[in-house]
Amino acid sequence: MKTAYKTDIGRIRSVNEDCATVLSNMNGLTLALLADGMGGHKAGDVASQMTIDVMQRELRTVHDEMSVKQWEAAITMAIDRANAEVYYKASQNPEFVGMGTTIVIGLMTNSRLAIAHIGDSRAYLIHKGQLTRITEDHSLVNELLKSGQISKEEAVLHPRRNVITRALGTEQKIEADISHTEWYPGDTLLLCTDGLSNLLAETLMVEILNMDSSLEGKADLLIERALEAGGDDNVTVVLVSNEQPLMSKGGQVNDRT
Repeated sequence: MKTAYKTDIGRIRSVNEDCATVLSNMNGLTLALLADGMGGHKAGDVASQMTIDVMQRELRTVHDEMSVKQWEAAITMAIDRANAEVYYKASQNPEFVGMGTTIVIGLMTNSRLAIAHIGDSRAYLIHKGQLTRITEDHSLVNELLKSGQISKEEAVLHPRRNVITRALGTEQKIEADISHTEWYPGDTLLLCTDGLSNLLAETLMVEILNMDSSLEGKADLLIERALEAGGDDNVTVVLVSNEQPLMSKGGQVNDRT
């Protein structure tokens, strides 16, 4: 299993409210986390970092011999804890009132993959060169699109495309969408914030992800293309490539740029 990620503040924002991390060889698993915070100045940054920290802490006991149902229960409990802690901090600190964050989680062995998400940060899977979006945005634009009030073309340029309908930490209770799928050697998982997905067409994403280059090079190029397209938001990508079986135990990668 190989991993790479990169985050960039973008060309307009003064604070990077995105946060991401990857834990490799965690009890036979790889855990990838990505969050896109929202709120007043620095509040989104606080919400996303808190959420990533709590998710890491709460999921450290998950292991590769657990069933799919046990994975799902562990993810649900971790999200409940993160939501409670972010909501409490916001309620106790005037400068953090209203803060919240998206979250997308990838938990995987070399043969199965669980994805959970809240908000409009996305997960994509590359299988045999084809790109499939795993998550469905919790956003106003997606609701309008599903109800037939706007077209796909209108959704791309909609002035309220950044409005999300579900976020972690903004309410006392929140529910994540969780899905499970098999994945195979040669597959790649992409997690990204809307700073990427709002600016790059999926055709360009798959072109970059199918290039004959390193995983780090692909992450760099995705960020570079988003900046060239305007870079009007923070942009973060996480890539996990299913290239070899995981070891049963080992170290971890836990960086933030």
